Amino acid sequence: MAGLVPLTLSLPLPSSQPPPRMAAFGGGAAAAYSRFFSSASRASPSLAASSPSSSLFSSSSSSNGLRSLPRISHLFLHQRSAEVRVSSGRYSTVSATKSFASDPDQLKSAREDIKQILRTQFCHPILIRLGWHDAGTYNKNIEEWPQRGGANGSLRFEVELKHAANAGLVNALNLIKPIKDKYSSVTYADLFQLASATAVEEAGGPKIPMKYGRVDVSGPEECPEEGRLPDAGPPSPADHLRQVFYRMGLNDKEIVALSGAHTMGRSRPERSGWGKPETKYTKEGPGAPGGQSWTVQWLKFDNSYFKDIKEKRDEDLLVLPTDAVLFEDPSFKVYAEKYAADQEAFFKDYAEAHAKLSNLGVKFDPPEGIVIDDVSS
Repeated sequence: MAGLVPLTLSLPLPSSQPPPRMAAFGGGAAAAYSRFFSSASRASPSLAASSPSSSLFSSSSSSNGLRSLPRISHLFLHQRSAEVRVSSGRYSTVSATKSFASDPDQLKSAREDIKQILRTQFCHPILIRLGWHDAGTYNKNIEEWPQRGGANGSLRFEVELKHAANAGLVNALNLIKPIKDKYSSVTYADLFQLASATAVEEAGGPKIPMKYGRVDVSGPEECPEEGRLPDAGPPSPADHLRQVFYRMGLNDKEIVALSGAHTMGRSRPERSGWGKPETKYTKEGPGAPGGQSWTVQWLKFDNSYFKDIKEKRDEDLLVLPTDAVLFEDPSFKVYAEKYAADQEAFFKDYAEAHAKLSNLGVKFDPPEGIVIDDVSS
């Protein structure tokens, strides 16, 4: 059943005109995509086994020991059609066919499949990171799409996967490949953000006010240059965080709130250079054992990250320079103290910041986006 989107028109629609049929398109973009994945399948296995530097955006996360590179099969460039409910004032409600970037019903079904993967693979951290890294390349100073970066699905291409901050994210693509194959009328950009938000919610975090309909870039030539994502241990952590996140149009409150997602996941020193090989909290998994986590229950989304950084009493918990600065910088500290004391306040601000991040640089189709949750929920 196609999704219904209300559109209010000031004039009546002629009832005798049949809805237009939208043509599929592909051509050169599809060929470019095919070339990428043929090269990706020949890429070095070290990419799949490696992990990123453990920064706010690039914390190393377990994906249940996946090591093989993906053989992602298809690029679905055809336009998706969905049923649109049209209201024309005093006139009767009619239906028309309209093309969207993603199909609403397939988005809902894909979310259920993501939940099942989360329950069996314990891959919440890496799926959160997948969405963040696709969106986090946004540059507010560049107007043109897709040059401005942001959540546009470009992270599926080898040239961007090979960026140092994205090492290991090929494992996340392995995890969601069957879902993309199954739901061809969902864009990669939407699937990445759907997986990220669902992972937060399924781990006990807040409901993210998401919308969908993100348009995908069509080829690797549209990927952003390397260097737009943050580092874990820059010489001046506060200045570095502001430089990166201000470029995206985010503020100090949003920087601190988003940092709270480090309540999830682990860092592995043999891959990222940060953390211990294992601790009493990670030596038995779940998922592949090892690494050092920021919190004791590193698959639970809560405000423990802020409490543990503030206390600094457990040597088995990781604190990076970009973590510690949240309680050192005067402006950051206001929010960090607030979130350590008030989980409800953290959840509220985090949900808003996550949704904002997921919309950065996006070209929506339809322009207002697609909401797949009932307004009441």
